[in-house]
Amino acid sequence: SKTVSITYLEADGTSKTVDADIGTDLMTTAHDNDIELEGACGGELACSTCHLIFEEDIYDTLPEKDDEEDDMLDLAFEVTETSRLGCQIIVQENFDGMTVKIP
Repeated sequence: SKTVSITYLEADGTSKTVDADIGTDLMTTAHDNDIELEGACGGELACSTCHLIFEEDIYDTLPEKDDEEDDMLDLAFEVTETSRLGCQIIVQENFDGMTVKIP
């Protein structure tokens, strides 16, 4: 399967660059690569623990978030204008080289 390079910037300032399979969500990609991104509900849109902050140019290319995701983000810490839930974002080719921040 085709992969792209994504860097996760962890809350403690360390970063880890991984090969992410296109078509996999960012929460699963983090878990598969031992990155500290909780995802307590397992991607069921029942928590906000896989909250990620995107670079604006990538954020602008993401599909619109639905009301459920918006409601969960209201419960997240350190929400920004470019916050999304990692379980809802599917890796795309244009993600190659991007950095996402874990608040």
